[in-house]
Amino acid sequence: MTSEQWGRVDDDGTVYVRTAEGERAVGQYPEGTPEEALRFFTERYEALSFEVELLERRVRAAKLTPEEATESVKSVRAQVAEANAVGDLAALGARLDALTPLIAAHREARKAERAARAAEAKTEKEALVSEAERLATGNDWRNGANRLRELLEQWKALPRIDRASDDALWRRFSTARTAYTRRRKAHFAELNEKREGARAIKERLAAEAESLASSTDWGATAGRYRELMRQWKAAGPAPKEIDDALWKRFRGAQDVFFAARDAENAALDAEFAANAEVKEQLLVEAEALLPVTDLAAAKAAFRDIAERWDAAGKVPRDRIRDLEGRMRKVEQAIKSVEDEQWRRSDPEKSARANDMVVKLEEAIAKLEDDIAAAQAKGDAKRVASLQENLEGRKQFLEMARRASADFS
Repeated sequence: MTSEQWGRVDDDGTVYVRTAEGERAVGQYPEGTPEEALRFFTERYEALSFEVELLERRVRAAKLTPEEATESVKSVRAQVAEANAVGDLAALGARLDALTPLIAAHREARKAERAARAAEAKTEKEALVSEAERLATGNDWRNGANRLRELLEQWKALPRIDRASDDALWRRFSTARTAYTRRRKAHFAELNEKREGARAIKERLAAEAESLASSTDWGATAGRYRELMRQWKAAGPAPKEIDDALWKRFRGAQDVFFAARDAENAALDAEFAANAEVKEQLLVEAEALLPVTDLAAAKAAFRDIAERWDAAGKVPRDRIRDLEGRMRKVEQAIKSVEDEQWRRSDPEKSARANDMVVKLEEAIAKLEDDIAAAQAKGDAKRVASLQENLEGRKQFLEMARRASADFS
């Protein structure tokens, strides 16, 4: 069976193994693809399967005493029960169960046990080497160094294997640790260099922000502060304590400027409050023009009001939208009436409407003649059909006459 039949990977990288009791989460692998995640935990299963196979070999070859074999089976069964791996864990458990009768038959396995333990140690050291080499190519600078120290302690705890294999594995392990350490140092050196660069930029930005704090060129200076903020964000982080101090200077300068600007605007708003009262009165006049009954008079009156509106001057900022909105509403209402009058007086549309009336009247007259002829012949069926047609035409004629009247 494939690994997909024994497990799956969730969207957040959590890997699950399927067992007889249901699914169980075995770990996460957020850095790779679902296939890589399954492969990683399948390899753990294969390693676990290999360990079971190794134990089977040792027991069958009488390489363990019954007591040691019993403890080994117990230990591996616990690993299988809680294994963070993807595969047929139940099959591994069954294989372990099958060793019980063999343990009783293999009581003379002391010499083979040592060979099996050596093989197991080699497997574990190979696993440690593989993990160290994987860490050496990664960028987990926070946890990678700690994990490599843990792997070193695990290495020390393992017994030596044959000298050639042990030396070869140690060289690989040591090389991986050295490569990781060099890359980690280079990373933090580069990071420190970038932070020092950010420090220089932010010191310049803080100084400029402070130089602008007393400016009264409100519009241009506010725009410049926005640009300085954009540059600040783009600069990246400086060393934390320095970054916090520079930000305090930068933000403090901004606060001084914008507090002064807000105070100035508040003073202007107070000064413009009287203008708002004038425009309120003008709005009363303007809104009294609605609904429009005399378009020419309304347009003339609105022009006069608009001139006085402009002459009244600025109003407080929080009143602009409301006052201007009400004035535009009156202007749009007058324009709507003007547009409607133009539509009604459009000569081209009027001609089309009149032409439709004439054509319908002619068609109705012809239908009435046809009905009279059919009645003379006693053709009741044709009379009924023509009368139905006549009624429809009369309805259209009424509509056409109303449309024509709109343009008169």
